[in-house]
Amino acid sequence: MIAPRRRAAPGERTAVVIALVSLLVLAGCKAPTPADPTTATSSSAGSPVKTSAFSTLDAAGVESIRTTGTARLDMSSGRLEKDAVRVTKDSYGPEINTRGSGKISLSILAPNGEITAETDRIRFNTTDRRTDFSEVTYFLTAGSPDEYFELIRDGVQRYGIAAEPAEEWISSTQADPASKSDFSITPGTGTGLTVNYDLRYDGSKDTQVIIVHILPAD
Repeated sequence: MIAPRRRAAPGERTAVVIALVSLLVLAGCKAPTPADPTTATSSSAGSPVKTSAFSTLDAAGVESIRTTGTARLDMSSGRLEKDAVRVTKDSYGPEINTRGSGKISLSILAPNGEITAETDRIRFNTTDRRTDFSEVTYFLTAGSPDEYFELIRDGVQRYGIAAEPAEEWISSTQADPASKSDFSITPGTGTGLTVNYDLRYDGSKDTQVIIVHILPAD
């Protein structure tokens, strides 16, 4: 014979209800797991955003330089290695030309300080057998002789370019501002890199040019 099922007393039903409600409340108030402080900031797509302080010279890097108007190169070791800027070992390097669309703020971290310039043309010279670039070249421009002379003196002060031949050339050109001259000043090595100012002056033109050659440390 089956024994009749016992009904819970009103007090017992109330206790069960209270217990269930307490469990639900506790489950809903669980503290969130703290974020991992080592996780990089994520993009809207959910993938980590990775940034670098230095520019690359692959297609994406060159486009970024053009778009942002900023290029930063690391030659603190005395050289600019190809793999550090994401180009293949047999690459000759790009030429970045923004004439007509604005200048690039270029900075090169050197073993001793930094080389900076506003330029609209940067070239990278090498061979397909070198693992680094034999030379980084950029162009400085000036709209007047006085501005041009100031650029030269700035290079003397900042990079250790030979002062005496620079001042002799300036004095000669001031005496004949309509003259034409190609002159390479004795390079400076104050930054730990070789910095050469190759003067291309033509008094008949509105814009004067200095070709700056940055060579690796010996």
